[in-house]
Amino acid sequence: MRTAELHQPTGRVLVVVCDKGEEPVSAIGDALDRHGLRAGRVTAVGGFEEAEVGWFDPRQRDYRPIAVREQVEVLSLVGDVAARDGRPSLHVHAVLGRSDGSTVGGHLLHARVWPTLEVIITEVSPELAKTVDPETGLALISGSGS
Repeated sequence: MRTAELHQPTGRVLVVVCDKGEEPVSAIGDALDRHGLRAGRVTAVGGFEEAEVGWFDPRQRDYRPIAVREQVEVLSLVGDVAARDGRPSLHVHAVLGRSDGSTVGGHLLHARVWPTLEVIITEVSPELAKTVDPETGLALISGSGS
């Protein structure tokens, strides 16, 4: 994994490039910790040799795993980072393209990168935080807003 931190007038931009074989959720989380980034917008493109995405089942209050056991293009990976218990909490959804043109998507649980994943994280208001919503059991953004 390689990272670069850029400073823009509107805030920092963290670039994370995941290498072949890396697990992206862990790699991105490590980069967020290392750079002290606690709130941001996440976008990425690249490829996975395998992945598992999830669909949130409100009755079970957990994600139903959807296994993807083939090479796929990461057509879209979007989400956010917000502080949870003082640490960055990554929440991303992925749309993955199969060789026949069909897609599968959901909450990214884990994956293995191949050949790369290029991630851009744009820092936003540091007041954002996540707290567990008692109704769903999910950590949701609870920061102040207008």
